[in-house]
Amino acid sequence: MPKLDGTQIAERLQGRLEELRQGNDVAARDLRALLTNEQVAAMDAAWAEQQELRKQKRARTKEEEAALGWKTKRDIHIAAMESALREAQDNELAAWHKRLHDADVRQGRVYFDELSEQIATGVPMRTAKMRANNALTRAGLRRLDSEFIGTQGLTPRDKEIRAAEDAILQKAESELDDYERGQLELLREHEKAVLENQKKRGK
Repeated sequence: MPKLDGTQIAERLQGRLEELRQGNDVAARDLRALLTNEQVAAMDAAWAEQQELRKQKRARTKEEEAALGWKTKRDIHIAAMESALREAQDNELAAWHKRLHDADVRQGRVYFDELSEQIATGVPMRTAKMRANNALTRAGLRRLDSEFIGTQGLTPRDKEIRAAEDAILQKAESELDDYERGQLELLREHEKAVLENQKKRGK
């Protein structure tokens, strides 16, 4: 299974938890793949306690088992998944912010690497910027000149990356408060004005 990041783990945990609650069999390895080492250790410790409890106190009926605090392995798994889901949901917003930050870092690296390479070969700055933005398009990233090229010429993987980054931006923007949303609108208006001014001056 590919490594999941914090923006995906809550949804996967929720799915496995629903399967367990419905009485479906879920392989232990599939559960463990969604848990941290600490969460796996806590789940194993809880089951070890149950095994010790069974050795110390015997029960003949379901009522006696409940009174003694017996739990099935499914009960232990459900409790572990519920705890992990709460933690993943608490951390999801931070994970989205990290993913957005990582996308911005990658965008900057692709742009400036190409820009530096073009300038080093003696290409004029305007052409170098255009080619650096083209490199962003090829990488499926948002261009810094705000030109919309669409998906023409992009590979399926590039399109997936662009869709994922759009989803990240939409998710992050949907969770902004009124002040943050206002600041974002001001920033976009400023960027638009700067771009229009550059076009007027022929840069």
